[in-house]
Amino acid sequence: MADRPRFFDDLAGVAGGAFSALTGLKEEIHAMARARIDEVLSSLDLVRRDELDVARELATRARMAQEDADTRIAKLEERLSDLEKAVTAPPSHD
Repeated sequence: MADRPRFFDDLAGVAGGAFSALTGLKEEIHAMARARIDEVLSSLDLVRRDELDVARELATRARMAQEDADTRIAKLEERLSDLEKAVTAPPSHD
């Protein structure tokens, strides 16, 4: 009867070792798959999400700056036109 608990202890030890080995194997397979996926993605010359977000933010800022510049140019052109009219207008005889 003393052998029986030892047998179960040994069986539990083997099962624990097998579980640890399977867990390690799973992690190794996951790491290999991840490396392979990264390799394939890099060969496709894709853009990462964070890089896309940065580019999108830069484009938004550039568009806003362009709209501001267009507004300022339109106002300056209007002022220039008014000044040209004032300079070229015949003097009024009051």
